[in-house]
Amino acid sequence: MAWKIKYLKSIQKDLKKINKIEQRKIQNYLEENIAKSTDPRKFGKALKGKYSEFWRYRVGQYRIICEISDDEITILVVRIGHRKDVYRNKT
Repeated sequence: MAWKIKYLKSIQKDLKKINKIEQRKIQNYLEENIAKSTDPRKFGKALKGKYSEFWRYRVGQYRIICEISDDEITILVVRIGHRKDVYRNKT
């Protein structure tokens, strides 16, 4: 089963803050590991607290915050950022 990866429009802004090499690593990770997986949850970790509906994936120093929809077989990428500030509110 192949998962479809969707991105929020704000992801473009997140990616501009990341160098091209890291961007490629993140995109390859999503396309090769997550999209082709039968269970994308085995690669990530469920978040807790007010973010409990989201999953987190690690790619080096960066984190990918996603929402997994089993009904539609899609993964919505909500946020991408450095581990030190990805969980903070956007301003």
